[in-house]
Amino acid sequence: MISSWQLQEAKNKLSQLVDEAMKTGPQIITRRGVEVAIVLSVEEYRHLTASREKLSDFFRQSPLVDLELDLERDKSPARDVFTP
Repeated sequence: MISSWQLQEAKNKLSQLVDEAMKTGPQIITRRGVEVAIVLSVEEYRHLTASREKLSDFFRQSPLVDLELDLERDKSPARDVFTP
């Protein structure tokens, strides 16, 4: 459950804020009612920033990799040309 903390409260209760981030998930910090920061557990941060597969590697491993595609462009005009 994402909770919201006012900045002053977050400063005063930093240990509790960190505990909540570890137990229940991200904690949002607000300043004058505007969301300005978020506290995450290290585990969640690492999960979000984990290295992801490159798009080119994804396509190389696709079951469609050997499929022959017709990539020739149709050269016919898209519509009639208007001449006044």
